[in-house]
Amino acid sequence: MVNLLKLIFMNLFRQPATRLYPFVKREPFKGGRFSLDMDPALCIYCGICQRRCPANAIVVSREPKSWTMDPYKCIVCGYCAEVCPKKCIYMRNTSVEVK
Repeated sequence: MVNLLKLIFMNLFRQPATRLYPFVKREPFKGGRFSLDMDPALCIYCGICQRRCPANAIVVSREPKSWTMDPYKCIVCGYCAEVCPKKCIYMRNTSVEVK
């Protein structure tokens, strides 16, 4: 009983162990892979990203100039963004906006 009371009083005067989320937002991690995005104006539709994707989530067509990505197949590895010659594919931070 004494140990229980001791723990209760210690925790009453201690700072919280977690952050108060809506008021205190966490900064995004450096080098994090958050979400895949593409700028179609820069793309030359070469298909290198499609060949490099380990999950086969990207489909590139040269003739109709289309680029599609299946978000349920994508494993957010970032390989497609690394090999893109025009750097039109990039990883976008969508987790938490830091103000």
